[in-house]
Amino acid sequence: MSCQESYINPEISSDLSIIKHGCDELLIESDFIIKLSKSRSRGIPLRIKLGLDPTAPDIHLGHTVVLNKLRQLQDLGHTVVFLIGDFTASIGDPSGRNVTRPPLSLEQIEENARTYYKQAVLILDEAKTEVRYNSEWCNLLGSRGLIKLASCYTMARMLERDDFTKRYQKGIPIALHEFLYPLIQGYDSVVLESDLELGGTDQKFNLLIGRELQKEYGQSPQCILTMPLLIGTDGVSKMSKSKNNFIAINESSESMFGKIMSISDDLMWNYFELISLRSMEDVEILKKNVSDGLNPKEVKISLAKEIVSRFHSPKEALQAEVDFDNKFRNGLIPQNIEELVLGAAPLGILKLMCMSGLASSNSEAQRYIEQKGVKVNGDRIEDKSLLLGKGVYIIQVGKRKFVKIRLG
Repeated sequence: MSCQESYINPEISSDLSIIKHGCDELLIESDFIIKLSKSRSRGIPLRIKLGLDPTAPDIHLGHTVVLNKLRQLQDLGHTVVFLIGDFTASIGDPSGRNVTRPPLSLEQIEENARTYYKQAVLILDEAKTEVRYNSEWCNLLGSRGLIKLASCYTMARMLERDDFTKRYQKGIPIALHEFLYPLIQGYDSVVLESDLELGGTDQKFNLLIGRELQKEYGQSPQCILTMPLLIGTDGVSKMSKSKNNFIAINESSESMFGKIMSISDDLMWNYFELISLRSMEDVEILKKNVSDGLNPKEVKISLAKEIVSRFHSPKEALQAEVDFDNKFRNGLIPQNIEELVLGAAPLGILKLMCMSGLASSNSEAQRYIEQKGVKVNGDRIEDKSLLLGKGVYIIQVGKRKFVKIRLG
């Protein structure tokens, strides 16, 4: 416990410990302690904001890192404002991007937004969740309001943002509308009178702008809580729909179980820390058991069953384990198959098929996939651009050709 925390109310200190657990950064902590104290003394819950742009129809496990933290805040008595960024989705978030993202059509945004809240309440407490769409106020801004908003922030400050700086220095175009994205996200905090905003570490710049704009509009500035980014199934990049390395929370129990089993043993511990609801004490015991000789696959099975149980049911988790056993342990896939060990990861499925001898050329590999004759870890694939990250994979072509590949 820090010196700062030792002088505060024990109940506040306990709440703060829960809120900070697993987070990357809490800014500004001293401000947040004051907010917590006022909330307790007045019996008024804090307003906790999370904004998600409906750029794809599925919420994936990467989103649940933040959603789990929001649920903890709800359990402490606070209100979550679940903001669907249907307006900002039409601009495109430039965070972490080295190119301008093509905007989505209104039809795509509306279609994606329909499923977001339904999936989010699988984790959140619906009674303590306020759902808002930022088109409510952004559509009313008009030209005058937008110009006034833009006057609250300088170009020099905007170019301090890391991804903008890199693109500017390399001569990569930055469209003017991309500067509007963090301003609109910050304006959302003004309208919602947010006390705390959550996001991934890649959102820190945008969240800080929310603080600055609230000061400009005469409000008490929000605090920000950043959460670590969950690495995707490729073992390289953050989990993302666009990178096809995601596990959607609404996909089948069998697919969810299989994807979790495909991640590397090292990455498994990151998943335990960020998305498992087990205590860190339990996770440390599991790590010790593995170091003492327990097969890490057995631990990974327990993780897969926990996640499938949460988003489906314990019964479906058990069935998914049985199905997995049938595929990999009970003879449907040969036990003695060729094994190829490769240091590089990620690698594309077409290249892997050629390197392993399952196909003689990229065109032949593509043809096998188009004919629906290729499976990875028992699941038929149709994506010819599929990237496989660090982990162990069994690739099957037709009924008789198998190879086990260890990547990374």
